[in-house]
Amino acid sequence: MTDVNRPPEDRIGGWTRLVTARPRLSLLLALIFTALAVVAGSGVADRMGSGGWEDPAAESAYATKALEKRFPASQPNLILLVDSGGKTVDDPAVAAEARALAKKLSHEEAVTGVTSYWTTGASSLRARDRGEAIIAARILGDESAAGKALERMAPHYRGAHGPVEVRVGGMVAVRHELQSTIQEDLLRAEMIALPITLVLLVMVFGSAVAALLPLGVGIIAILGTDAVLRGLTEFTDVSVFAQNLTTALGLGLAIDYALFIVRRFREELGRGAEKLPAVATTLRTAGRTVLFSALTVAASLAAMLVFPQYFLRSFAYAGIAVVLIAATAALVVLPAALILLGDRVNALDLTRLLRRGRPVRGGEPGAGWARLARLVMRRAPMFALATVAGLVALGLPFLRVEFGTADDRQLPKSAESHVVQQHIREGFPGGPGGAVEVLAEGGGTGTKALADYSAKISALPKVLRVDSPAGRFADGRRVAEPGPAEAARLAGGSAEITVQPKGEAVDAASQNLVRTIRAQEPSFTTSVTGTAAVLVDTKDSIADRLPWAAAIIVAVTLLLVFLLTGSVLIPIQAVLLNALSLTAMFGAVVWVFQDGHLSGPLSFTTSGDIETTLPVLMFCVAFGLSMDYGVFLLSRIKEEYDRTGDHQAAVEFGLRRTGGLITAAALILAVVMVGIGTSRVTNTKMLGLGIALAVLMDAMVVRGLLVPAVMKLTGRATWWAPGPLRRLHTRFGLSEGESAPAARQGGSGTEAAADIGTGAATDAAAGGGADGRRCGGKGGPHGEDGTHGEDGVQGEGEEARDRVSTGR
Repeated sequence: MTDVNRPPEDRIGGWTRLVTARPRLSLLLALIFTALAVVAGSGVADRMGSGGWEDPAAESAYATKALEKRFPASQPNLILLVDSGGKTVDDPAVAAEARALAKKLSHEEAVTGVTSYWTTGASSLRARDRGEAIIAARILGDESAAGKALERMAPHYRGAHGPVEVRVGGMVAVRHELQSTIQEDLLRAEMIALPITLVLLVMVFGSAVAALLPLGVGIIAILGTDAVLRGLTEFTDVSVFAQNLTTALGLGLAIDYALFIVRRFREELGRGAEKLPAVATTLRTAGRTVLFSALTVAASLAAMLVFPQYFLRSFAYAGIAVVLIAATAALVVLPAALILLGDRVNALDLTRLLRRGRPVRGGEPGAGWARLARLVMRRAPMFALATVAGLVALGLPFLRVEFGTADDRQLPKSAESHVVQQHIREGFPGGPGGAVEVLAEGGGTGTKALADYSAKISALPKVLRVDSPAGRFADGRRVAEPGPAEAARLAGGSAEITVQPKGEAVDAASQNLVRTIRAQEPSFTTSVTGTAAVLVDTKDSIADRLPWAAAIIVAVTLLLVFLLTGSVLIPIQAVLLNALSLTAMFGAVVWVFQDGHLSGPLSFTTSGDIETTLPVLMFCVAFGLSMDYGVFLLSRIKEEYDRTGDHQAAVEFGLRRTGGLITAAALILAVVMVGIGTSRVTNTKMLGLGIALAVLMDAMVVRGLLVPAVMKLTGRATWWAPGPLRRLHTRFGLSEGESAPAARQGGSGTEAAADIGTGAATDAAAGGGADGRRCGGKGGPHGEDGTHGEDGVQGEGEEARDRVSTGR
């Protein structure tokens, strides 16, 4: 049959011809791409960093680099915790062995600034009970080089040395353990998530062959993104944490997109369509919606590019890449596979064994969702108020959020670097890492000026002492004259001043101390760094750029949803309801991870705060995923409203047709995120479990209750737009079905120029839906609510009964 003789809904567009012309070649090219991606992406984790929370343009970043260059002993990133084995650290044998270790360490390549309790006598390097003391040093180089140097040196220092026992810690050890732990956890998460996901896909599709297709798309997306990230490491820093997002979104979105496309194709076959027209209709309907959804998710993730922290930027790199590769594979590779499979896509029906001997269930597919929609809309004010109140209540704990920095407590309690830092926190009077460091530069850095400045700083509340080239100061006066150690704090017209605060390194008092020190106006230029200063700068950086990121997300969402619906009100509703769906996630993050509830069952150590960049990351990811599901629901409602002009019936119809499928997709994505949440690293655990909760709340509560309630309350005004915007949507808007006038007049509509593009697609006669389902037509092998049923897709008679029941 030629294209001219085909009905409009079965005509073959240019995109379909392109991707199905040589399907075997397409699959071969996909296989070659995957193989090349494996090679190109190999070793990507070893080239990634485990930091990236700081703003590289901040004052603290400048001071850190300058101090590292001029006073390396002031910025130790390697700590050897020496246990005296039941004696004291002043025991002659213990002291002799410790000095020997310090001397050996000073001769290591790339190690500088070695200092210890036994060479300085500094009380901050000795435990209060005198049972432990510290040897501190700095390993030079970037994160990768420092990590490799540590890996080479650590075995020679760790363990027993005569009368002492040595543990290796410090920030370089923390980051090295974070990197190796994340790699191990990611492999375990994949081993957990993949088989469970495959079982769920078989349950949703019924067919093992169909269930394998989404996994294939996911594997292409994950491996392709690894190759992209490997390439980016040649030009910029990339966080190792981004690999977790690659796995989660690669599987989750690939499954979402393939779920809708494969389901639609099977339904087209069920109505008797040939393979090529079935693919054409699938790409014209579900394919267009997949493309639109991918753009909304990518836009949400792209907002993280406005932040200077490479931790956040890395998630944007990984997220955008994995979304676009997953969508491309779904729109290029899947059609080729479906053309070759044809009816065999339904092969290996494993659910037949479960149904053997059981009576066939009656009732319409999706009838439960239809009943829920009618119930919600009958009592729309009550459901809207109760749902909003419940979501707001779940989010209230976030009002007491405390922001902090990632440290060793991200690791399991048994991790060596965590043990070292915990001993320092609990047993030392103020060890390395907790001090506020001040770099003094320029004219006026004479001894008297430094003494006056140090005395003034030491008199501030919450200051334990100040160490400077002019001596040691406490309570506004000098308590120790300068010696050799103090003289080392002067170099080339610059001076290093260490302010030891009372209490925790990053508590509110320490942050206020940083601001107070920066407000001083000595006769020389000062730059302040240290853990508390980095946190202050990070919070300021996030706060400065957060409005821009939010503006990007809101603007792109409003534009894309308007292009989909042609409404002014629906895009605003989408933004507000999506944001509201995230309240439970943010409330749970504070209640669980900051307050420490469930820390035992979930096996993590609470630090009493939330890492500053995590809420931004979780918002961008969860918001994008919420829009993913919102697009499928709204496009189906919009198509039905255009076809019938009945607002309430369209809302009910959309929920009935998409409720089960969206829930199935959300459950599968939640399984993947929970797999990520089994990580032993707290931030990764928080990311996985938090987004899993957000996805489930959005799919089951917001889409099932709040959206129909709000759309009932807004009524036909939901679809209003001023004349100029209506004309804009008519020209550039995205649509799944015919326009309402054409449908009511019985016209055939205007054929789309291509399978995937702008304009109105003419599949109303075929009943094509935005979610890949058919309004009418012949029955098929599978139900439309995401479950496998004996009667299959709702047939013509069922569709007629539905029109009576909804008043159409």
